[in-house]
Amino acid sequence: MFDIRPVLFANGVLLLVLAMAMGATLLLDLAVAGSEAPAFAAAAFVTAFAGGALALSGRGRGRFGLGGRQTFLFAASGAVLAAMFSALPLILGSRHLSLMDALFEAISGITTTGATVLTHLDDAPAALLLWRALLQWLGGAAVVTAAILLLPMMRIGGMQVFRMEYSSAERDKAPRRMPRVLGRILLLYLLITVALALALRLAGMTALEAVCHAMSSISTGGFSTSDSSLAKFGPAARWLCVAGMLLGGVNLAMFTRTARSKRWRLFKDTQIRWYLVTILGFALLLTFWFWAVEGMAAGGAMQRAVFQAVSFLSTSGLRVTDDHGWGGFPQVAAFVMSFIGGCTGSAAGGIKIFRFEVLFASSRLHVARMLHPHGVFFVTFNRLRLPEAVLRSVLGFFMLYFCCFAALAIGLAIAGLDPLSSLSAAAAAMGNVGSGIGPVVGVAGGYAALPASAKALLAFGMLIGRLELAPILVLLMPSFWKD
Repeated sequence: MFDIRPVLFANGVLLLVLAMAMGATLLLDLAVAGSEAPAFAAAAFVTAFAGGALALSGRGRGRFGLGGRQTFLFAASGAVLAAMFSALPLILGSRHLSLMDALFEAISGITTTGATVLTHLDDAPAALLLWRALLQWLGGAAVVTAAILLLPMMRIGGMQVFRMEYSSAERDKAPRRMPRVLGRILLLYLLITVALALALRLAGMTALEAVCHAMSSISTGGFSTSDSSLAKFGPAARWLCVAGMLLGGVNLAMFTRTARSKRWRLFKDTQIRWYLVTILGFALLLTFWFWAVEGMAAGGAMQRAVFQAVSFLSTSGLRVTDDHGWGGFPQVAAFVMSFIGGCTGSAAGGIKIFRFEVLFASSRLHVARMLHPHGVFFVTFNRLRLPEAVLRSVLGFFMLYFCCFAALAIGLAIAGLDPLSSLSAAAAAMGNVGSGIGPVVGVAGGYAALPASAKALLAFGMLIGRLELAPILVLLMPSFWKD
């Protein structure tokens, strides 16, 4: 049996960070004389005790790190444990959520999905709103960390390509440089959040609304402080959130590399170019539809189209309108965008732009080989040649992703959802987008009325989508547990 102590230690540290976040929320509740203090105090104590116990039990002598199977186990167990303990304030608080609803809300926050079972958010306690925002903000930071440290090592869906962006000499130094690189990226994540919160405050939001929406935008989470999401706020606040969501879907490592090299390398990255071009393409199509078919003014059509394209492709899920009255094309476009997602190395969910880039390049390669059977062709990414192992990994990820999507949609239909809601909710959960389409799981509906079995399926879909399938699925294989 492999050594489980590093996994216990890492999970313990994770729970201690979560306990500190609960402590910060407790301080806010005490400052505003709210009613959530007992719930957060009890949850923080239990979480800190469990985290300390795990960290002490997993502490070893000397240096030890996570191996291959340990990394898979930590990725899965860390997400599940974080969700379970994050649900405690929701169960013990004034809303008294059921166990299933609390777990659903916590998993939605940790995975930056943004699907919610809560209503009457405009009257919700300040501590509850801040806790939901903190969950998705910490979840976004965890996703960025995993994209840099864990996923390339686990070779999930072609993620090993991001270990190839250095020369051989730099790759030898990468393990020693990685903590410093990660520190810069997380500092940038924090600074963007602070700057966005200050800008939203100047745009007319209250301090709490500004902080929550800044965290929601940069983490691509989608939780809002109002049932009407951003429809409650003015154009300035909406455009600031668009900027936050746009940045949340970008590979933040590119900003730190640009600053370090003092050369503007951001738009030289093909993944970022694909991301921006995809947003522009959907925005133009939606603008034409809203203007030509629905009769909106050109300016209003453009604003709505840009907002929806950025929201869906960054997998944020913030809304300015009710989608129930949309025509057929905007609903289909939203459904398609739910699968795409943002850049690797960002907080966004979905399949990721880079995998679509590799898929299209592989398709061109296949056609070229049919036309020129004796030609020599290969696929490149950022001017680096991709080995066949990466191409097979990406194609395998697509196959596994859509198999899981189909299974989840069928499960939701069996649980009682109609076909549109089943397909839309499955895509929104696995893509970590949040709201689906239609009257049941769209903005006008929500997830509160769904049966417990459907919520459990969607919670599982959020987890496997956020962890990019493999860390959860490999634990179900008996061979994983054998020496």
